[in-house]
Amino acid sequence: MGHESPFDPLVTLAAAAARWDRLSERLRPEIRDRLVELLAVARAPERGEAARLAADRAASLLRERLPDEFGEGASARLVAVHDAAGGPPTVQGFAAEDLAVLLIDGHRMVGPVLGPVRERLLAEPALDPDTVERRGGSPYSSDLIRLRGPGGRLRLPSFQFSEDALPWLTVLEVNALLNADHDPWGVADWWLSDNAWLGTCPARLLGSGRDRQLVETARFLMESDY
Repeated sequence: MGHESPFDPLVTLAAAAARWDRLSERLRPEIRDRLVELLAVARAPERGEAARLAADRAASLLRERLPDEFGEGASARLVAVHDAAGGPPTVQGFAAEDLAVLLIDGHRMVGPVLGPVRERLLAEPALDPDTVERRGGSPYSSDLIRLRGPGGRLRLPSFQFSEDALPWLTVLEVNALLNADHDPWGVADWWLSDNAWLGTCPARLLGSGRDRQLVETARFLMESDY
């Protein structure tokens, strides 16, 4: 693992993600809005030089507004490493993309604990909204799971759709029960993780004749939370 320069913008952005719980209240709304604008460009690799420039400007803004955290005097505390696969630099297990997820996507599937869960779920087969629409579906239905992948692109996990590309009615019913519109990552994890009550992951049971068991298991889960 190699150390990165503390003034590499990706290091600064990763460090901001790692410290976001305590830093977010220190930034005025207009500064947060500007960070959102810059990060939206920086996270899009197809933007090339524009993406790199936006990342640099976002990091400079953080150094300017929070010099005690990211300025020259604080540089010794910005220790970042590359993982074994040579990916982007991380600080305490957080990467620059995690800051975009926190600020733009508005969820907390980031860092060394929840980040791998996000990556696992995004590795599952998925459709983009245009494909769903071309096949006659409604990709923005509140009862469908939509996950934001790299660059902020929306992905709809493929298990939700039958072979003719229409959503399983059981999926819509379970997603509504589990409130997928509010917690798409948690609901996706339920569908795609082994379930002790069902003996397998729920997504594998779609089309197997066990629809009511899927619905009742989801209903029991929700009732047990109260």
